[in-house]
Amino acid sequence: MNAVQPVAPAPVATSPAAAPAAASPAMNPRTRLLLHGPILPTLLRLAWPNTLVMLAQASVGLIETWWVSRLGTDALAGIAVVFPGFMMMTMLSAGAMGGGISSAIARALGARRQADADALVLHALVINGLLGLGFAVLFIALGPAIYSAMGGEGASLQAALRYSNVVFAGGVLLWLGNALASVLRGGGNMVLPSVAVISGVALLVPLSPLLIYGWGPVPGFGIAGAGYAVLLGSGLTLAVLTRAMLKGRSLARFRLAPLRWRMFADILGVGAVASVNTLQTTLTVAMTTALVAQAGGPEAVAGYGTGSRLEYLLVPLVFGLGAPLVALVGTNVGAGQRDRALRIAMLGGAVAFALTETVGLAAAIWPQAWLGLFGDEPVMLSTGADYLRRVGPTYGFFGLGLALYFASQGAGKLFWPLVTSVVRMLIAVVGGWLALAATGSLGWVFVAVAAGMVVYGASLGALVGGGAWFRGR
Repeated sequence: MNAVQPVAPAPVATSPAAAPAAASPAMNPRTRLLLHGPILPTLLRLAWPNTLVMLAQASVGLIETWWVSRLGTDALAGIAVVFPGFMMMTMLSAGAMGGGISSAIARALGARRQADADALVLHALVINGLLGLGFAVLFIALGPAIYSAMGGEGASLQAALRYSNVVFAGGVLLWLGNALASVLRGGGNMVLPSVAVISGVALLVPLSPLLIYGWGPVPGFGIAGAGYAVLLGSGLTLAVLTRAMLKGRSLARFRLAPLRWRMFADILGVGAVASVNTLQTTLTVAMTTALVAQAGGPEAVAGYGTGSRLEYLLVPLVFGLGAPLVALVGTNVGAGQRDRALRIAMLGGAVAFALTETVGLAAAIWPQAWLGLFGDEPVMLSTGADYLRRVGPTYGFFGLGLALYFASQGAGKLFWPLVTSVVRMLIAVVGGWLALAATGSLGWVFVAVAAGMVVYGASLGALVGGGAWFRGR
């Protein structure tokens, strides 16, 4: 089934460059919608499947965390130090490299380069496959050092390693699945990737408690069982997407062809820069976790990790908007419709701000409603509540910046998202370290984190809205 139904072309082209394409009867209806459909209805129409599936996926992550929390504070602290690395893998494969894949394909389709769009599919699989294997080697070999530096020790460190070794050993399944999902999204098909992810999510719901605790002839694997459930869900998602691609459900079709550097460069030109942005986001959380561990120990890490997990859950929420933003902006830039691309970006950023600010304000007002789901240890609750009260009200700026980061991927213009992300990291980490050294209070660390979010979203919004994409960068 197509993600969208055919619509009539707009009566007046928005730019001369787009006029011949709009008039061409050979233009795919999805591409025509991206170029000439009403902006907000089109954005929401494309976003709802992604938003729905990302909320479902996030809910399963919460369920998994809830089951793991029943294993005790050490298990909760262990999964907290692994979570930034796992989310980094997810964000790199789906958001950074995935955005590079979607952007390259959207721009090729917008410029009517079908052969290039087809060739990009194989190149996308090669890139993500190699990165998946590299992540497995990195986190299995260096996991003990990484998690120790983040505050893991004793039983919490052992729990972290048991979970980490499983999810990263099979992480290539996630990378390949996200490559295929990004190919489909680059052509404006948001429904099929959502169906595939929902299939994996549905499998996770019974598998997590089954493999963690066991039942009947199935043994319980403890925290490692949560990792096995993630891998099985990722495998099912990959299988559904592979079948869809082989049956020709994508505008960009898989072809065996010689590998060419130009095709790799088209993806990596966006994906590699976007990966630096993702690494900075993860590094910000990881280094803040280390500051929290220094000040409060494993219980405080569990509290901060549980609170900041809500921050991470904003990423898949905004990704629901981000994936269509990449396709919409990329297709319009490819067709020469710069003004329309900019309007799409700013409108998407406004919607993302409203959604994430609502979540942040609710968390700040009722922090115990979130934290109480995962335990009742006093230090954990106190640290998590302090974080949510101080940082939650600034979540809207994080959502705004993240939406404009996705839009910038579509435009192939990632200089300013990278700069503002660096500034955010310096404010949060360096400012947090100075605040902790001066006051000994975690509260001021969280103020620095909040300040970094405000500067990130507000400055990127001003730059993109002011036309920085098309001023030489």
